[in-house]
Amino acid sequence: MAKHLQDTTTLHNGIKMPWFGLGVFKVEEGAELVLAVKSAIKHGYRSIDTAAIYDNETSVGQGIHEAILENQISREDLFVTSKVWNADLGYESTLAAYETSLNKLGLDYLDLYLIHWPVEGKFKDAWRALETLYKDGRVKAIGVSNFQVHHIEELMKEATIKPMVNQVELHPQLTQKELIRFCKEQGIQIEAWSPLMQGQLLDHPILKEIADKHEKSIAQVILRWDLQHGIVTIPKSTKEHRILENSAVFDFELSKEDMARIDGLNQNHRVGPDPDNFDF
Repeated sequence: MAKHLQDTTTLHNGIKMPWFGLGVFKVEEGAELVLAVKSAIKHGYRSIDTAAIYDNETSVGQGIHEAILENQISREDLFVTSKVWNADLGYESTLAAYETSLNKLGLDYLDLYLIHWPVEGKFKDAWRALETLYKDGRVKAIGVSNFQVHHIEELMKEATIKPMVNQVELHPQLTQKELIRFCKEQGIQIEAWSPLMQGQLLDHPILKEIADKHEKSIAQVILRWDLQHGIVTIPKSTKEHRILENSAVFDFELSKEDMARIDGLNQNHRVGPDPDNFDF
């Protein structure tokens, strides 16, 4: 159980990944994003998650570099994730996309590189490229995003390395129980994107009741629920007070009853695309 913002889970290859990080989906390049990354790192965050398609890797990289200098930490203290986009899935194109992401971020390596979506007919070639990057020591860990059970099973028919992480949409109205069970059996760490359902759960009456009981915000309750389920979580925010608030989840614990009530909110409802019906 994570007790501190910098606590880590150990991936199946031995690499340590923070349980909690900053997501930057839908945050544009610019000063606001640079400041958000710097604020997060200043306040103890050590994991930053971006992607090529977010079109903000340059500002993320700038924020990382400035934060390293200002907080007297090293690159090795941070865990930086990016993802290869659908248009670049393929062996050579994925290798090239990795270099592009590194150049934009201004980094020598990534801690985690993911296939963003399971595009049929393409993700196996992309995975071979990720395996090459991993075997060559260019990236510390590799994984997938938005993969359902059958996608992972298909990938593993030819893969020589099992994904270390599967980052998926996951929140109280999309609890992904079967996928979590499968990934746990396989030793694949589940990571939640859109853990707060893009703000749509922040006035939910049951969550409010639980939050009031613990004198916490609804966001804090949801993020705590993630952690107690053994799920890595990366809430997005650009505002310093919210970045601080989101991470203040290590000083309370949800009861078994609280957890069950939140689990019971599942409706298999997505705010993002369905991986099985996405027009890639």
